[in-house]
Amino acid sequence: MDEKTRDLVAKVPQVTLLFWIIKILATTLGETGGDAVTMSWLGETTEEATGRGYLIGTAIFGAIFVAAVLVQIKAKKFHPLLYWFTIVATTTVGTTLADYCTRSLGIGYTGGSTILLILVIASLLVWRWSTGSISIETVNTPKIEIFYWVTIMFSQTLGTALGDWVADTRDMGYLGAAAIFGGILLVTALLYFFTSISRVILFWVAFISTRPLGANVGDFFDKPASEGGLALGRVVPSLGIFVVIVALILIFPQKPASKAH
Repeated sequence: MDEKTRDLVAKVPQVTLLFWIIKILATTLGETGGDAVTMSWLGETTEEATGRGYLIGTAIFGAIFVAAVLVQIKAKKFHPLLYWFTIVATTTVGTTLADYCTRSLGIGYTGGSTILLILVIASLLVWRWSTGSISIETVNTPKIEIFYWVTIMFSQTLGTALGDWVADTRDMGYLGAAAIFGGILLVTALLYFFTSISRVILFWVAFISTRPLGANVGDFFDKPASEGGLALGRVVPSLGIFVVIVALILIFPQKPASKAH
């Protein structure tokens, strides 16, 4: 691998324990931040107003996501703050888009989750067909970076729908749902360390699973006590999580990836 290729590969971080901690925090921030716009700022007094809020929120965060991806692709090397800003952008647009699909379109959590799962699988298959691999170490050209970020955006949206489905439809509550997805992450980690199952598949399973975990934790923070939450609101938890993420990035410098995650 020549120096130029190594520089391009290094635009994504090494997947370590710190990576997963920040990823979970970023997904939680995406849930509280996305809801802060669609519900707190844009109104939720009627079904029509709420649907309009989801659409406007998706448009706002979608524009931020596209802009962040373009900057990320244009960057010549790995920038931790830029990378994680783009990840947060995918979680916020994923939150508003999933809410619009599952609630405002009337297709429900089952239909929404099914459609989004198909989109994630389709994105991975097209990526594999087009480039020959979906391994993270192949993210070394603008074309592959686009596949990478589109797949992440779909996975974040799917994760949001799954989190709401388990917490609401299955009457598990936010902590119960978070425990389920935390358990899935634990099993995935055990499979990683004690089996030879494809690391690429395990990475994407873990990546998707962190989203509903963070979404349920975010809902637990802001939902009223009558719904099993702490009623802390959306703005204060969002600001607090944002500060923690920035602190972790600055205190514990991340190295760029040099091999498959």
